[in-house]
Amino acid sequence: MSRATRILVVDDVDQNRLLLEGMVESLGYEVETAGNGLDALAKLPLSVDLILLDVMMPGIDGYEVARRVRADGSFADLPIIMVTALDSREDRVRAVEAGANDFIAKPVDKTELRVRLSSQLKLKQAQDSLKRHQAELERTVEQRTDDLRRALHTLADEQLKTHEAHLDTIRRLVLAAECKDMDTAEHIQRMTQFGIVLAQALCLPGEDVEVLRHAIPMHDVGKIGIPDSILLKPGKLTPEEREIMNSHTLIGARILSGSPSNLLQAGEVIALSHHEWWDGHGYPAGLRHENIPLWGRICALADVFDALTSDRPYRRAMTNDDALELMQQGRGSQFDPDLFDLFIAHLDKVLAVQASFHRNGGRA
Repeated sequence: MSRATRILVVDDVDQNRLLLEGMVESLGYEVETAGNGLDALAKLPLSVDLILLDVMMPGIDGYEVARRVRADGSFADLPIIMVTALDSREDRVRAVEAGANDFIAKPVDKTELRVRLSSQLKLKQAQDSLKRHQAELERTVEQRTDDLRRALHTLADEQLKTHEAHLDTIRRLVLAAECKDMDTAEHIQRMTQFGIVLAQALCLPGEDVEVLRHAIPMHDVGKIGIPDSILLKPGKLTPEEREIMNSHTLIGARILSGSPSNLLQAGEVIALSHHEWWDGHGYPAGLRHENIPLWGRICALADVFDALTSDRPYRRAMTNDDALELMQQGRGSQFDPDLFDLFIAHLDKVLAVQASFHRNGGRA
């Protein structure tokens, strides 16, 4: 049940205050009274809906009361009707500047009082309704924002889980290849870092570098399908064995194909193209020049440099100088010449990666 509208009548003259109180009550409103300005300010928290405020009062006059009311943000919209015998233009301007909404002249006419009270209270009701609507709207927006924030957090968590699942799949695939050839593990770590050096030297976007970081380790995942007798053979492979060994590119691409994951898609590209040659004499497709995917060309350089400078079942590691001299002969035939030059230009970073494996006990 809604409460009755409450009017605060402020006048220092008892007769005037009692007269106004009777009129207001006869119009159906509840009344609070105050005999001075300080008393009026003290009664504002009593759910007052409008103030009938005498202007000429000792101590704090009506103008000062109005100014103090308006200074309190809680009562910024509280209607104030000045009750005054003053009717000059200057007096009314002063009252408006103090914060008055309307005026009523003494002696007060009941009909005029009813009209002015009704008008100001209707305006206040409209303002209160607008405030309630705005507050409700703000609560709704806040609730929906919270709901959206929770939904986005949930989505981000799910995306992170999906990403981690992809990485876990990659790690398990690579682990399966490592189980067949324990030298593969450190080879993968080194050549991945070499590939990142090249990618950063090319100023590739950060997200592409990150994809490459996770995709390069899948380059030889197809060796899972190569018999150990060929994969670990200490001597030179026969032509038939070489053909089987070369098929690891196709096997790896087949293992990684058809995934919606951009990481596995990148791994498929690298697995299939990292043995292609710039001049078209590589395998499995004999691609040439820019038809070879950039990631495959990056991986080829990193793979060959690490392979040449690492011990293999069929030979001992070359020195860095011998390996680079041999690779120089493949510039423009086996390797993208511009990419090879970039590799040489950033060789200090490549060798720093290689040295870090020596310091950590790895083989290089």
